[in-house]
Amino acid sequence: MKRLRQEIADLHPGYAALVMATGIISTGLALFGWVVLSDALLVVAIVAFAVLLAAYVWRLVAYPRRALADARDPGRAFGYFSLVAAPNVLGIRLALDHHLLATAVLALFSVPVWLVLTYGVPGAMIVGRRREPVLPGINGSWFMWVVGTQSLSGAAATLAAHRPDLMPALAPLAVGLWGIGVILYLMLTGLVTTRLLDDPVTPHALSPAYWVYMGATAITVLAAATILSLPATLPIVEATREVVSGVAFMMWAFGTWWFPLLLIFAIWRHLVRGPPIGYEPTLWSMVFPLGMYAAASAGYGRVTGLGFMVAIAHVEVWVSLVVWTGVAIAMGRSLLRRADAGPLATTQRTEDSG
Repeated sequence: MKRLRQEIADLHPGYAALVMATGIISTGLALFGWVVLSDALLVVAIVAFAVLLAAYVWRLVAYPRRALADARDPGRAFGYFSLVAAPNVLGIRLALDHHLLATAVLALFSVPVWLVLTYGVPGAMIVGRRREPVLPGINGSWFMWVVGTQSLSGAAATLAAHRPDLMPALAPLAVGLWGIGVILYLMLTGLVTTRLLDDPVTPHALSPAYWVYMGATAITVLAAATILSLPATLPIVEATREVVSGVAFMMWAFGTWWFPLLLIFAIWRHLVRGPPIGYEPTLWSMVFPLGMYAAASAGYGRVTGLGFMVAIAHVEVWVSLVVWTGVAIAMGRSLLRRADAGPLATTQRTEDSG
């Protein structure tokens, strides 16, 4: 029991990226008709979400100071946006099986979380008491703000597509959130890139959370594809269709451009300067962008008739599944090692959230 309490106390703010990664790869597999594998990952995602939700609630009740300290830490706070993205990614996948009530419930659950985080986290950093400057703590996990926002956009558009009676209300909400996410991405890209160039970067600082650079572009494309699938005669779609479609393709191209650079970062960190790859929770922030890139490419390619994007997605979904399997094995081995270490062992906390 002491061991479990220690795990809860040390729970990473961004651990729900596990649900995001699993859910979106399940979605990608479903889009190509690989039902058995997709359903298996869906079950894993649902179980993981239930366990992590209980763990986060436990941590908030039993260790409120630890939870609040993470919410005030610029390097970890934005990891909490995984609690917005995870239910919506899961809900979008459930909508493929026509579980629309579950999609709606998960989306509604995420709305107050998004509101509290989207105003509370940056607000506290700007007007709260600061012992140290915020900017040195910026890392790739800040893009989880974009991911959480775009996940809400995608969920709203998904529900609008299946509920014509709610479409006039949900479609403008989806487009509005999508636009907010795009502006946030542009703003954060400047901040995070400036942070990388401002000071020398250590291997430890260049965590897998920087892969969310790419994941944020990909989920923007997927949300855009869902919006574009709505009836063209809908006023909000008619007014914004060209903008949404054009910006989405540019975001897809930019995310594609990021992929080789992120690989270079990973090689430099683990093979040139740092230790070999070991399990850390932020690895799920690397798996998620790979799966999201596949789902986004397939979704946007199909709705716009760009077959080459669908072909890329066909390969990418298997790449993401292979990486997911490797990280899942590493996580299992890490949990077993910590369990064997005994109740007095402590979990080492990572400084960068994902």
